[in-house]
Amino acid sequence: MEKHPIILFDGVCNLCNASVNFVIDRDEDAVFRFGALQSEAGARMLSEYGLEAGRLDSIVLVEDGAVYDASDAALRVARRLGGMMKLLWVLRFIPKPVRDAVYNWIAGNRYRWFGTQESCRLPTPDLAGRFIG
Repeated sequence: MEKHPIILFDGVCNLCNASVNFVIDRDEDAVFRFGALQSEAGARMLSEYGLEAGRLDSIVLVEDGAVYDASDAALRVARRLGGMMKLLWVLRFIPKPVRDAVYNWIAGNRYRWFGTQESCRLPTPDLAGRFIG
């Protein structure tokens, strides 16, 4: 897993699950791995990196031994996807507090706007190897 960046996401959030599907569809080299923040593996990774267990307010990206969250994580994921998504990397020049304010506003309303699922997403058999568990 060390050579693969890992995206930890809120497994019951419809927006988060749609975002995971978006990344999977565009990750042609199957670089990214995924895990629900609510899972044992997700909680263990958060703990390993000194982050609060049960943290559901942001995606978390673990890449090359470093941890990124909120807008930093989203922009790093977009950069790795290439194509037009790579152009979003220029947004890193916007000060982090401004980027994160927008990110946190969306994150704070995601359940109301996009809804939730009863339980965390289960990957299809052909994608199971891309999910930590």
